[in-house]
Amino acid sequence: MGFIAWILTGLIAGWLAGRVMKGGGYGVIMDIILGLLGGVVGGWVFGMLGIWHGGGMIGSILVAFVGAVILVWITRLLKKA
Repeated sequence: MGFIAWILTGLIAGWLAGRVMKGGGYGVIMDIILGLLGGVVGGWVFGMLGIWHGGGMIGSILVAFVGAVILVWITRLLKKA
């Protein structure tokens, strides 16, 4: 995937995670960072579960979204502690 595709995937996944977990996005830069880190976490989780997300942009967005939601959830748990 090219650099621009990574940025777009991160932006979309981060924005979606922000909408689902908070009701709004975190801003463009944080959405991109959240989505990119979510892609790493999501890829690891899906790999550990033996799930292949398929290929292409939609599968990548789905994996990054799941990972971003997990990151937001963990962050909220740590803030409460």
